[in-house]
Amino acid sequence: MTQPSSYEPPLVPQSQQAPVWTAGPQMPVVPGRRPVAMGLAMKQRHPVTVWLLWPFLTLGIYSLVWYYKIHKEMAEFDRRRAVPVAGPMLVLLFLSWTFVAPMVSYYNCGTRIRKAQRAAGLPETCSPAGGMLLMLVFGVGVLYYQIELNKIVESYGVPEGRQIPLYV
Repeated sequence: MTQPSSYEPPLVPQSQQAPVWTAGPQMPVVPGRRPVAMGLAMKQRHPVTVWLLWPFLTLGIYSLVWYYKIHKEMAEFDRRRAVPVAGPMLVLLFLSWTFVAPMVSYYNCGTRIRKAQRAAGLPETCSPAGGMLLMLVFGVGVLYYQIELNKIVESYGVPEGRQIPLYV
């Protein structure tokens, strides 16, 4: 005769449990839609500082650093999409003499920002072609792309690196 065994699920330490998203006053609520995934919040940067001040102080090096950082943040923001991190920055570093490769990279960056806006439940306001062409006018595309990224950050209103809901 065997005794019935009672099964108890193993306890999972609090540090290993999956985070639970709860709607807060600052979280955007998209009517009629529920979050489908989670991501990490991006950093908000002042567009003029990114476009003019830091590149001037670092003799242009910061532009490459900024390009790397925004791609890394977009990759962490929506892990469902394959976003290259170092590749776009290396294109600017090593293939800028070709003119075509950087323009393709800038266009693809605008497309990634547009997809990030959609994932955040925002209207897709970023124009990849517009951003690419603005890069030819004193690098104003950097200013434009940072403004578009800041729209995503401002819609959540949470600090960088915090978990946030994604809608598409």
